[in-house]
Amino acid sequence: MYGYTMKKKDIQDRLRRIEGQVRGLQRMVEEDTYCIDILTQLNSATAALRAVGMGLLDGHIRHCVRESIEQGKGDEKVEELMAAVGRFAGK
Repeated sequence: MYGYTMKKKDIQDRLRRIEGQVRGLQRMVEEDTYCIDILTQLNSATAALRAVGMGLLDGHIRHCVRESIEQGKGDEKVEELMAAVGRFAGK
């Protein structure tokens, strides 16, 4: 079981809403919408994706990492977590 399993439906629902936002962005470009309006919506979609990512990181720490530490295998999971945080932070 993964850290997000209990919230899987919520995550899927949020990702579907984000998918709709991205389709809306495509439509805005197609319809020659003003640049600032597109950038505003792009920022909203980006923030929504980051929120999903933070939720996944939270679940990973509270479930997967904690479980590994309790089983004496924490070092490997912590390294994996740090790499994931680095990727998420854009480093």
